[in-house]
Amino acid sequence: MRHLKSFHVFHVAAQSSSYSEAAQQLNITHGAVSKQIKVLEAYLNQTLFVKHGRNVCLTKEGELLKAYTEQAFHALETGVAKLAQQKQNCLEVSCEPTLTMRWLMPRLATFNDTFSADVRLSTAGGSVTLGSSGLSMAIRRDDFEVEHNYLQTPLVEEWVGPVMSPEYWQQIKQDFSAVKLLHSQTRPKAWSLWGKASGFGNLLSHEQQSFAHFYFALQASVDGLGATIGSYPLVVDDLERGNLIAPFGFIQSGHRYMVLTEPSSVSSLESNFIEWLAEQMKNCIPKQ
Repeated sequence: MRHLKSFHVFHVAAQSSSYSEAAQQLNITHGAVSKQIKVLEAYLNQTLFVKHGRNVCLTKEGELLKAYTEQAFHALETGVAKLAQQKQNCLEVSCEPTLTMRWLMPRLATFNDTFSADVRLSTAGGSVTLGSSGLSMAIRRDDFEVEHNYLQTPLVEEWVGPVMSPEYWQQIKQDFSAVKLLHSQTRPKAWSLWGKASGFGNLLSHEQQSFAHFYFALQASVDGLGATIGSYPLVVDDLERGNLIAPFGFIQSGHRYMVLTEPSSVSSLESNFIEWLAEQMKNCIPKQ
């Protein structure tokens, strides 16, 4: 908008009926106030003030403009206050993509309803920059080196195991040697690590298929295309619904899920969210 500065100077001067007081409030000179008023009068082709002793008085046109600027600047102040309030009740959270889609989003409404908060999710894995990027925190699997001095709050140890649809398990007659191994490029060693840790050893004789992302591999298992090494939080809902089964159970992977935050600036809302995450994650330990 043209001459917004002049309108603001007029608004302050109109409230005080004094160029000197307006100059003091705005931290500018008396002459700067007078100049801005003259710019506005020339723009509107109207006289807004007349001298009255050491002060000034509004003309009829000035009184009318004052009513408009009061409405406009009040609306602006109200909007800024609402934005600040939204910021106070808003969390910008980065989360592992598959964890976001398969675990966090189905549960998030309960947090939003309890705390009247707005949790805005973005998806990414691995290294992250908080603060300057606008992020409040990040939820990660600890399979990378944390480069910054972030506070690392553990949520739950990760348990993993082969998961597949019950129909697929019956189709291959519950014969593990016939299982098609579904891989993801984001966790390429999942099967080999599980095979070594669980005593199944070399799995190269199995039919293999790879997907670009872990989410796709898990969905392929739900759809009966084979078996994937599932991380328990990412498959717990499908296990409870009967979409997936885990015939060989789960073992600890040696990793955990955690929350990264700036150590010196954790707000009460952030603390509430972390406590809520930890409470929800208590259900992400398989019964042995």
